[in-house]
Amino acid sequence: MAIIHQPDLFSWEHVDAASDLDRLHMLLQALPDEDLMRTLEDERKGRRDDYPLRAVWNSVLAGIVFQHEGIQSLRRELQRNAQLRQVCGFDVFRGAKGVPPEWVYTRFLRKLFAHQAGIDRMLDALVDRLEELLPDLGRRLAVDSKAIQSHGKPLREQVDAAKADGRRDRDADWGVKTYKGVRKDGTAWEKTKRWFGYKLHLVVDAQYELPLGYAVTQASANDSPYLLPLVESLGERHPELVQQAEYLSGDKGYDSQENNKELWDDYAIRPVIDIRATWKEEPELPRPLYPERVDTIFYTEQGQILCRCRDDAPKESGNYAPMAYQGFEQDRMTLKYRCPAKAHGIACSQQDLCNQGRQPAHGRIVRVPLDTNRRTFAPLARDSKAWKREYKHRTAVERVNSRLDVSFGFERHYIRGIKKMKVRAGLALLVMLAMAVGWIETGRQERIRSLVGQARAA
Repeated sequence: MAIIHQPDLFSWEHVDAASDLDRLHMLLQALPDEDLMRTLEDERKGRRDDYPLRAVWNSVLAGIVFQHEGIQSLRRELQRNAQLRQVCGFDVFRGAKGVPPEWVYTRFLRKLFAHQAGIDRMLDALVDRLEELLPDLGRRLAVDSKAIQSHGKPLREQVDAAKADGRRDRDADWGVKTYKGVRKDGTAWEKTKRWFGYKLHLVVDAQYELPLGYAVTQASANDSPYLLPLVESLGERHPELVQQAEYLSGDKGYDSQENNKELWDDYAIRPVIDIRATWKEEPELPRPLYPERVDTIFYTEQGQILCRCRDDAPKESGNYAPMAYQGFEQDRMTLKYRCPAKAHGIACSQQDLCNQGRQPAHGRIVRVPLDTNRRTFAPLARDSKAWKREYKHRTAVERVNSRLDVSFGFERHYIRGIKKMKVRAGLALLVMLAMAVGWIETGRQERIRSLVGQARAA
């Protein structure tokens, strides 16, 4: 907390807006911001100090907590709310005149651009504190990116960037994301989103829905190349988190052989990442697992292992039955499957082809090496119930993104430029983590997801 010593004109217990101000006070108590404050104060030594840096910093955080869209809205709140001015640390004797003008905030935020590393260190300190409070933090990870519109206008090709007015955003670019699915009636749907601005890439704890790492890029950046750097950065800053991580879930945007391979081989994290459809020729039909010989074992691009146990079905797809999944053999790096006829009592007319007719009593066992196709086959089999259960945890990062939009103001903001966006994203995540620490330390762990807007109903 940015500690400020000043006389009390009233008792904290008598604040009328106790619910809102108590949340702000809890946040300021939880923030490890003393190093940043001392650094900023050292830079200001010898200059005028009409508006204390600590008070300005606390009020910026208050603007996030109380969901102000911009500085002018925050300043109006400070001018009318004496209790808020005191909590932030402004001179109580100056009253509304102690509220800084807009240019003070502009300069202060510009100063923060040079201290992005200090903001990130505070984030790391809060994650360290959460590790102490939540011993199972990081066991399940989830990744996703969110689109953030720029408040600036795009540069036109015929306009010289040097002559563009202040409302242009020279750092942002255009991003496009396509969503596809199937309706209940079986018809396909497709939706394309296009925006001018940035992307916020997040890795979060999927159980507690708390951010653990982030990156801000232009909107056109692909998601997949940022997965491993996010995990690598998390491992450098919090090695114990990555060591105890068991699963990482993500949507199709992170589907790649490299991501699946390195997550398991380098970090022992099971990738639970949806797969894109890339088979162009007869994608609805399975392919031979052993194409070099005649056999009954096939597989689909989605990782399902099938046995062609009959050849007289009306449709070719009806000739296949899913093999019984028996688990992952880590020492062999293989997925183990058992004959569906023996496991489930399915009639089979192809036993003469299967293993040349020499099946043991328990049925044929098939072991699929992960290296057969690292996109399709992962340590947690895609056709297992466990994979479907773990994949549901991916929605945790979507809920974090939703809170950033609704509660932290990224749906409506006045931010232009990637430096401003990185600072603003870092501050939002700071508030999110500090509020979580505050709720836990005050014995209200059930509210750690009620970070800003939802907390009012608590």
